[in-house]
Amino acid sequence: MKPIPVNEPLLNGNEQKYLSECIETGWISADGLFVRQFETQFAASVDRQFAIAVSNGSAALEVAVAALRIGAGDEVILPTFTIISCAAAIVRAGAVPVVIDADPVTWNMDISQIEAKITSRTKAIMVVHIYGLPVDMHPILELADRYHLAVIEDAAEMHGQTYMQRPCGSFGDLSTFSFYANKHITTGEGGMIVTDDPDLAARCRSLRNLCFEPVRRFVHTELGWNLRMSNLHAAVGVAQLERLAEFVDRKRAIGRQYTELLAGIPGIELPLVKTNYAENIYWVYGIVLKDEVLFDAKVFSEKLAAANIRPILKPV
Repeated sequence: MKPIPVNEPLLNGNEQKYLSECIETGWISADGLFVRQFETQFAASVDRQFAIAVSNGSAALEVAVAALRIGAGDEVILPTFTIISCAAAIVRAGAVPVVIDADPVTWNMDISQIEAKITSRTKAIMVVHIYGLPVDMHPILELADRYHLAVIEDAAEMHGQTYMQRPCGSFGDLSTFSFYANKHITTGEGGMIVTDDPDLAARCRSLRNLCFEPVRRFVHTELGWNLRMSNLHAAVGVAQLERLAEFVDRKRAIGRQYTELLAGIPGIELPLVKTNYAENIYWVYGIVLKDEVLFDAKVFSEKLAAANIRPILKPV
């Protein structure tokens, strides 16, 4: 039996056509036209003014933290249940991650716990939308405004998702996306930072490109990274973005099918279908084992693997 993967990217649109154009013209580096096209079109898709393409989603977080000048002694609030990249970007900046437990229903950060964790050293709230449902953003934005905090919105898993009809990725001072192969749209490897602040956008562009000075190129007043996206990756991204709505519909259909097939099975908790602000986009279909189950998630994962299903095991 053919193994069932976590995700299988669909690359049967204009990907080959656009990649061939890169090769035929010789524009394969970050200076190619597809990079600018991908940035412009992606920014528009999430109602943003500026987009900065980078090498991956983790790089996007690193640049976002640095762009906000978060550093030694600063604190950044973030959820416990997320990828290590979020905390790593904070720690590498010399700042302190302050964690918030997950809500047991949505699996996102429990927003009721945030205000108690704000101190005089808090610089930002890093919001991470998990799996398929966005975080309830309005209370967080109100807190950020009241305490003069920046918001970094990690929307890596939320391509095409909305919160109260507004695109995920349109809420943070800086918002980040990933285009890894398991995302709704992929460039193989790649990421994006979006913002409406022209100064933050310019700073992100500088940081991703070694902080070259515009006039005296090899005089550096700050350390940046070489995190540019290639024209080849961007060409794939442009083709994928053309089909985003189709991919979202497909993921939701798969989610509905799983829910129908798994409904009524004792001992498991299925993902929430929707909240009052969003319908699940099912980046992945998560299952929680209830306490009554006599084996743990590791054993469950092994049983799935034995059936040729490739699960992702995450501790909670």
